Amino acid sequence: MSNHSSHEVTRRTFIGNSALAAGSLLSGIAARAAQTPSRPNILFIMTDDHAAQAMSCYGSKINQTPNLDRIANEGMRMDRVFATNAICTPSRATILTGKYSHLNGVPVFNRFDGSQPTVARYLQKAGYHTAMIGKWHLGSNPTGFDYWNILPGQGVYNDPVFYDKDGSVQIKGYCTDIIADLTIDALKGRPKDQPFFIMSHHKAPHREWTPDEKHRKQFENKHIPEPPTLRDDYAGRTDALREQKQSVFRDLTRADLKLVPPADMSPQEQRQWFAAKPMEVEVVVEGVKKVLTGKELEDWKYQRYMQDYLACVQSVDDNVGRVLDWLDANGLQKNTIVIYTSDQGFFLGEHGLFDKRFMYEDSLRMPFVVRWPQVIKPGTVSEAIGINCDFAPTFLDAAGQQTPSDMQGRSFLPIWKGSTPKDWRHAMYYRYYHDPGDHNTRAHYGVRTDTHKLIYFWKKDQWECYDLVKDPQEMHNIYNDPKSQQLVAQLKQELYRLKKEVKDDDQFANEQPTDSSYVQPPPPKKL
Repeated sequence: MSNHSSHEVTRRTFIGNSALAAGSLLSGIAARAAQTPSRPNILFIMTDDHAAQAMSCYGSKINQTPNLDRIANEGMRMDRVFATNAICTPSRATILTGKYSHLNGVPVFNRFDGSQPTVARYLQKAGYHTAMIGKWHLGSNPTGFDYWNILPGQGVYNDPVFYDKDGSVQIKGYCTDIIADLTIDALKGRPKDQPFFIMSHHKAPHREWTPDEKHRKQFENKHIPEPPTLRDDYAGRTDALREQKQSVFRDLTRADLKLVPPADMSPQEQRQWFAAKPMEVEVVVEGVKKVLTGKELEDWKYQRYMQDYLACVQSVDDNVGRVLDWLDANGLQKNTIVIYTSDQGFFLGEHGLFDKRFMYEDSLRMPFVVRWPQVIKPGTVSEAIGINCDFAPTFLDAAGQQTPSDMQGRSFLPIWKGSTPKDWRHAMYYRYYHDPGDHNTRAHYGVRTDTHKLIYFWKKDQWECYDLVKDPQEMHNIYNDPKSQQLVAQLKQELYRLKKEVKDDDQFANEQPTDSSYVQPPPPKKL
């Protein structure tokens, strides 16, 4: 049997066993559902690639997000919530299942097996009305949702196609506005005699960062401060940073930079032109044409990237505000948990990078703000280490349901109530597989504690270690420092303890499933 075949058998066997175990749990859930009074509604709003450092409630120096801040001010900001595998599809699978990638079967951009137990299925069985709107990106159709209306694959920013069980339709307009509209429509049309669990997932601010015209104009002339590590020379680090292809200066394409192609190109020529990574760019400054190269071009690329990215974020903030206003105006504020997060973090020029994937803080950290007036004291902050495996147990706990024994996370509810359990974790385990992937990012796993981080690039057999208290920007690799050897040994011990605890037996270390996260939408609906 090939390695790939054995992986598939292992995955199917695990999912099959999970499904059997879920059967008895689901029957118990149904019995308890009627006995739980006034269960809260849950509105889970998630964007794609929104860095915490681009939210003013997290201290942003580059933009203001008053509506996202509103959730934090009226509830809690969690400062240490981390993705266990910082790319889109794996993070979404983890949020649904409460399991790491190696157990839910989605280590890369491969198809999610929707027959396995998910938090949506558990909540649906518990009497919740469940809905999924926007970016799904799991290579299969949603299961466990009474209503769903999703983008195919990544979707597009302008005039996007959406599809549901009845077919597809192209909707005129800007994607972020449309997803907010569809979310409000779902809230209006929900059964009023059931609590709801609604996942509202935005495409923005995913690459290629296409803003709507209103917000593009808002940022087109703004100068965005550069992060202090934008010109990191990677001294003392492993080969991974030097080999990556997610550099702001080297790897942004003409499409990313919104350059205009020459006239009279064929479609194929235009695709090739847009995919190129320019090392000189002609711009017009005060009516005069000028060719940018070198540092001048680098400065321009960073500004171009950030202006578009932040304009996309601003549209998200406006639309989250619209949804909050609707909840408040319709008497749903007090008993509705509103969560805003992103599927992982994102590099906004830190270490000279864009995208995510690496275990560095900017990519690893997920923004997470939550409002629940009946439970959470306004304006509170938590530094407890959370992971995206915790989301499903949290939703179930809020709904009065038990956490299934095969989920790998813990409920945030005690933290939200102001009492972090004494046995709460002080370290989290991370693993990224997609190598070479889209950006030649080297595969790695690691441990992040309250104060330190250890990263192992296993295909390179190279290590990095950081003191997050003294070196929060992760510029000084202390792995080979003689004074750090006792610390490194302790971190390795913790790393391998966690690896065993989460049942990572290198299931996908050498071979990963085929990328298949795009679903061809069905034919257009007959109107």
